[in-house]
Amino acid sequence: MLNIFTLANGRLFQEEIESLEELSKFRPIWVDLEAPTLEEKRWVKQYFGLSIPEDAMDEDIEESARFYEEDNGELHIRSDFLIADDVEPRTVRVAFILNLVNDSLKSKGVLFSIHDEDVPVFRLLRLRARRAPGLIEDAREVLLKLFDADAEYSADTLEGIYDELEKVSKQVLAGEVTDTLATEVLGAIARQEDLNGRIRRNVMDTRRAVSFMMRSRMLSAEQFEEARQILRDIESLDNHTAFLFDKINFLMDATVGFINLSQNKIIKIFSVASVALLPPTLVASIYGMNLQFPEFGVLGQWAYPYVVAVMFLSAALPIWYCYKRGWLR
Repeated sequence: MLNIFTLANGRLFQEEIESLEELSKFRPIWVDLEAPTLEEKRWVKQYFGLSIPEDAMDEDIEESARFYEEDNGELHIRSDFLIADDVEPRTVRVAFILNLVNDSLKSKGVLFSIHDEDVPVFRLLRLRARRAPGLIEDAREVLLKLFDADAEYSADTLEGIYDELEKVSKQVLAGEVTDTLATEVLGAIARQEDLNGRIRRNVMDTRRAVSFMMRSRMLSAEQFEEARQILRDIESLDNHTAFLFDKINFLMDATVGFINLSQNKIIKIFSVASVALLPPTLVASIYGMNLQFPEFGVLGQWAYPYVVAVMFLSAALPIWYCYKRGWLR
């Protein structure tokens, strides 16, 4: 899918392109290619003179090769953007190519973005740019606003993690944790930990991209100050992610602790039962031998009930003792 964005009266307008002739009618500042076909890449090469690298969206590209500047002045940035999906949180690699001066179009700057699937940050920026005139001025502003929206999207996702962990905290600390509840709690904690880790990696990647833009001296004084504000926002997000990791570890330890307590109760019952059954076992072993005990001659037919009563009392006394000590509560 090939989408272009043009500026009109300070607003960003989107057009979906389906042919090269339709593309030639516009002078965009942003060209977005979502899972582009070979034909769409050919349109971009013919109209803009830009060849999209084959490894633009490779995941295994070296970290040092993700931010660089070509001899012709093109800036290449490969950055990851978060998709906080409830089912499968993930990051999407987006390749940016910023051509600050395009002689064929006589326009100052075109931003090209290439990615495999739609990114929530892109939708957020498109919505804002349509509603807020003057938000976008040029291609550099588009790229900067994308990273700004990415930091804000990460912040919103962190708020969602706070809410989910609050629910987990009430479940863990409110009462007894059963095996079924413990399974649900551990699953929820693991999902939030994974999402928190992805956010931390995402903001780290955004910090690197913004720092590269600042070092490349491509930003105006106002844009440079905005980039510094984005870095400050990211710094505050780092503190939140660190706190959430600590909270997740606490909830994990608390849940495992409750599980251990529940298991210890079961083991304690078996331990008390084994101790209580030792005396009657000893009595049965003694009276079960083929010997003539004096009390058998005195008791006669009451010998058997006598042995059973002795066995019962020898088991009841340890159980009573354990109960008085509070070991059965």
